[in-house]
Amino acid sequence: MSAGRLTATLDGWWIKQCSEINNSSMTDLSQVVVVLGSQWGDEGKGKIVDNLSAVYDICGRFNGGSNAGHTIVVNGVKFAFHLLPSGILNPTNTCIIGNGTVIHFPTLLKELDQLDLKGIDYKNRLFISDRAHVVFDFHQTIDGMNENSLGSNKIGTTRKGIGPAYSDKVNRNGLRVADLWASDFKDKLQRSVDLAQKKFTFEYDVAAEVERYKSIVERIKPLVVDNVHWINQKHKEGKKILLEGANAALLDIDFGTYPFVTSSNPTVGGAITGMGIAPRKIGDVIAVVKAYTSRVGEGPFPTELTRESGPGKVMSEVGKEFGTTTGRARRVGWLDIPVLKYSHLLNGYTFINLTKTDVMDSLEEVKIGVAYKHEGKVLDSVPGDLKVLSEAEIVYETLPGWKTDISKAKTYSELPENCRKFIERVEQLLEVPIRWIGTGAGREDLVIKQ
Repeated sequence: MSAGRLTATLDGWWIKQCSEINNSSMTDLSQVVVVLGSQWGDEGKGKIVDNLSAVYDICGRFNGGSNAGHTIVVNGVKFAFHLLPSGILNPTNTCIIGNGTVIHFPTLLKELDQLDLKGIDYKNRLFISDRAHVVFDFHQTIDGMNENSLGSNKIGTTRKGIGPAYSDKVNRNGLRVADLWASDFKDKLQRSVDLAQKKFTFEYDVAAEVERYKSIVERIKPLVVDNVHWINQKHKEGKKILLEGANAALLDIDFGTYPFVTSSNPTVGGAITGMGIAPRKIGDVIAVVKAYTSRVGEGPFPTELTRESGPGKVMSEVGKEFGTTTGRARRVGWLDIPVLKYSHLLNGYTFINLTKTDVMDSLEEVKIGVAYKHEGKVLDSVPGDLKVLSEAEIVYETLPGWKTDISKAKTYSELPENCRKFIERVEQLLEVPIRWIGTGAGREDLVIKQ
C-alpha cells in the first residue's frame, strides 16, 4: 500500500472512529487517564491507548525506553512502536515522551522514518522532554556484557541499554536531552564513558559519537520542550490527557519480582514522576489484563504452562506470543488472580480492559489461578521472597470453555454464555469492572461491557 493510500486509510478510519466513539465507555472518563500493564507486560496496551486517543487530545509516555513494544494493527497494517506513544497514529492527537523515559535516539529516529515512509505526519504532534535521559550505544554494550556475566542467574534483559542508562541517572552521571546541544556535551559524555570503562572493558569513540549527534540534534531539537510546564499548561487549558505506561506492574523496580524486573516504575507512581503531573490531577486508572498470563525473560511464574502442548501451545501459537522488542518466545500460563489483586493494590484500578480473550476460543476448559498456598497456608498476597513465590502451590478454579469464535461479536450479549461467565468471574474476583473485551488483533476488535 502506498504512503498516500495508507494515510488516507488511517485518516478515514479516525474520522469514522471519532464519530462512532460517542458511548459512555470512553467519553465518561476523567480528564487525565493512566493506562497500565497489570501483569508482566505484553498485555496489549497499545490497542486501548490507540482507541482512547480518538477522544483524548494528548498521549504521553512516562517510563521505560526501547525495551518496550506496543503493536497496533490497522486494516491489516501492523505498527510496532518502542518509544513513540501509541496515540501517534491519530492525526488529531498530540504525543509527548516524558522525563521518566530513557531515549535511544537512533531507535526513535528509525521509528520516525517509518512514519515518514507511510505518510504519517507527526509535525507539531510529537514532543520530547528536555529532562529525559539519553541511552547511548555504550549503554547497550554494557547491558549485554552485564547480562552475559550473570550466567545462569541472568535477568532476561532486552539488552537495549535501559538498566545502564537508569543506573547512570541514579548515579548522577547520566546525560539528559538538553545536554545534547550544551557546550560541555563532549566533556559530560567522556566522563560518563570513562566511569563505565573503569568497570567494563570496551572501546568507544567519543569524538565520533559527538559528531554523530550533531545530525541527530538537528532533527530532535525542534521537538524538545519543558514537559512539566507543557503538560500542566495543557491540563489548565482543559485538554484531555492519556498517560501510557510501558512494561507492567510485576516488572516495577520497587514492586515487581525483583531482580527480574525493569529499571523504571510502570505503576501509577511512575506516571506522576515520569510526566511531572500532580497526583490529584489523575482520575481513572485503566488496567490492561491479558485473559491469560505471559512474561518474557527469567523469574518466577506461578501459573506457567508448557508451550509445547495443550492450552500453553494454544496460547503461544494463537496468541502469537513473541516479544515485539526482542522476538523472544514469551512464557505463557493461566490467568493469575493474586498477581492482579496485588497490582490493583498498587494502582487503584477503576476499569479493566481484558485483552486476547479470543485466543482461548478453542479450549475445552479455562482455568483461573485464584490463590497461592505455601506450606499448607494460603498467602495474603504476592510474596516478596521469590523462593516462596517459586514454591507456591496454585489453587485453581476451572470453568467450561466457550468453543466458539468470538471475533465477530460486536456487543457483549453476542459473546457466548461461557465466555461471559469467565469475564464476570474475573470481575467478581478482582472487584473491578471489566469495561472493554478484546476479541481480535485489530483496533476495532473491541467489545464494550456497559
